[in-house]
Amino acid sequence: MSPTDTRFHVRPGGALQGKLRVPGDKSISHRSIMLGSLAEGITRVSGFLEGEDSLATLNAFRRMGVHIQGPEDGKVTIQGVGMHGLRGPGAALDLGNSGTSMRLLSGLLAGQGLDITLTGDDSLSSRPMRRVTDPLALMGARIETTEAGTAPLHIRPVESLQGIDYRLPVASAQVKSCVLLAGLYARGETCVTEPAPTRDHTERMLQGFGYELHKEGGRVCLQGGGKLVACDIDVPADISSAAFFLVGASIAPGSDLVLEHVGMNPTRDGVITILRLMGADIEVSNERDVGGEPVADLRVRYAPLKGIRIPEDQVPLAIDEFPALFVAAACAEGETVLTGAEELRVKESDRIQVMADGLRALGVDARPTPDGMVIQGGGLQGGEVDSHGDHRIAMSFAMAALCANGDIRINDCANVNTSFPDFVRLASGAGLSIEAAND
Repeated sequence: MSPTDTRFHVRPGGALQGKLRVPGDKSISHRSIMLGSLAEGITRVSGFLEGEDSLATLNAFRRMGVHIQGPEDGKVTIQGVGMHGLRGPGAALDLGNSGTSMRLLSGLLAGQGLDITLTGDDSLSSRPMRRVTDPLALMGARIETTEAGTAPLHIRPVESLQGIDYRLPVASAQVKSCVLLAGLYARGETCVTEPAPTRDHTERMLQGFGYELHKEGGRVCLQGGGKLVACDIDVPADISSAAFFLVGASIAPGSDLVLEHVGMNPTRDGVITILRLMGADIEVSNERDVGGEPVADLRVRYAPLKGIRIPEDQVPLAIDEFPALFVAAACAEGETVLTGAEELRVKESDRIQVMADGLRALGVDARPTPDGMVIQGGGLQGGEVDSHGDHRIAMSFAMAALCANGDIRINDCANVNTSFPDFVRLASGAGLSIEAAND
């Protein structure tokens, strides 16, 4: 049976209880491989996410000549080759479904004098790449895309890149990171100014590897030509993966769940802020700093939620968590309104349209808008939904069963393995009545 036929069958009701640690942060896992590979010395990573997206990055660097041991139980050892030690892979690098891999690698490889083609699956090959290739072209990079501005990306060798002062047209951590990583190989200074805060894992990790950069407000600058020094990285649990359980426990009466060692980066914690505005009972404890990243334990208990108008300043801080938040809104009392989130239309799927279609199939009044959605809360019926191969949509609708009045069947769930390969086992252990089947 083909893994592309994976389906979830979730029975209604139940509660989430106990303690669990969700997998390592995907964003940090990607960057640990990238920077560890270019560092001088041996980098040891623990808590690495063994999902398909992160493994796509790991395998790409292996093919470029980096010796990497693992992953085994989340542990990876990287023997860095230095800033100029990568070798051409000899054939295209297939990055699967990972937009982070493609966008960050396009910047990292643009100035290294290598001739490399980046490819991906059908979903990744439909996602917009001019948002990174345009600023890279301003730096002197030569990257060819399809006529539609999509992958495959053919990176051609250039003599050198020139630093630029780039103002992001849309808040995007991937575009910011791409330009900064290209800036490592550019003459002079590269600066990026963002219109709203986005995740800053790249900046934090560059500093962790000893690379100097300067931040002031929404502007970050670095000088090209420096070096990275190997270090140890303990990857926190991914708040994007924790979000499904934060929502699930909030909407299921009787729930009392502790999520351990969750990354609490202030550019990523919008899901907690938004859920609390809706009335969620989330307690933060054991706050500490691990390798430059704040982490904490989160205790979430059931609480009646109410609909809200989601503050636009929280949108970039929760951009990946909106599929789960849409489920919270469907189970809340009253109307929830999201605006300023047009970025959701160019993720692994059009998350606004696909979530609206799925919610309506479950009896929810969900109206998509160009940059968000209007949801009338009150609960869900059972039914069948299609995740369109989007891992976050599949897991969000699985949690929706906790406040549904009938079984929910979710199609096209194989890509859950991109970010959360152990989701079914962890969720069922916490109290969700979920089964996965290939048919």
